Amino acid sequence: MTVQTYKTNLNCQKCINTVTPFLDSEPAIHSWSVNTNDPRKPLTITGEGVTSERVQTLVSEAGFKVLGPLPSDELSSSEQSHTDSAVSEMEDSRNWLETYFPLLLILAFLIGTVGLVEWRIGELSWSRVMGNFMGGFFLIFSFFKLLNLTGFATAYQTYDVIAKRSTGYAYAYPFIELGLGIAYLAAMFPIATNIVTAIVMLIGLAGVINALRKNQTIQCACLGTVFDLPMTIVTFFEDGIMAAMAIGMLIYHWPG
Repeated sequence: MTVQTYKTNLNCQKCINTVTPFLDSEPAIHSWSVNTNDPRKPLTITGEGVTSERVQTLVSEAGFKVLGPLPSDELSSSEQSHTDSAVSEMEDSRNWLETYFPLLLILAFLIGTVGLVEWRIGELSWSRVMGNFMGGFFLIFSFFKLLNLTGFATAYQTYDVIAKRSTGYAYAYPFIELGLGIAYLAAMFPIATNIVTAIVMLIGLAGVINALRKNQTIQCACLGTVFDLPMTIVTFFEDGIMAAMAIGMLIYHWPG
């Protein structure tokens, strides 16, 4: 396994999102990262048998440039120390709670709303609780995706296994969530709704697992591009829990 570093013109997160499907498609690349805080925008490639020509081709296909190799000894100890310090300060300034506050707030409002519905009815039904929760979840999340449909589709294509190969699916996904939300809240076609949900969530889970396995630093598109949420284990549990709930409700509604 070798590590190579190249100077590039990948200046921002959008650039990284654009180049991601090209670098991910190369089997010889095990993992990669871009440090946009460094003025040289270094692209670090870890893999086996990856040539500089291949890296240059992949980056150029995405519309960007490799400006030359960066030897490992080119960074002086003082520069490296400064970079490490800057990264550490950034991480400290944006802790876990601050990063996921929008998601936590949405979940709190959603749980509270579902609880109020059950309190007003006066009788707890776990099937109804899960149906209303999943319906509200899909409606809210589709709303944020539809605020910037093109931005969502671009971000989603960086890690979803189907969206990488089908732009149409990336654009259709928010509408799939919207339809599922309506179906859950209206209690329509419970078996079909839960089957579709389980399939969609498990496919999404596969893309998340692949991104986490490669240690990719990319944006999670779960709330569209309105909030800059990183792809972490939180996304894994989000998709996993929704898939598990759909499978559980499918068993509950299955005839006989």
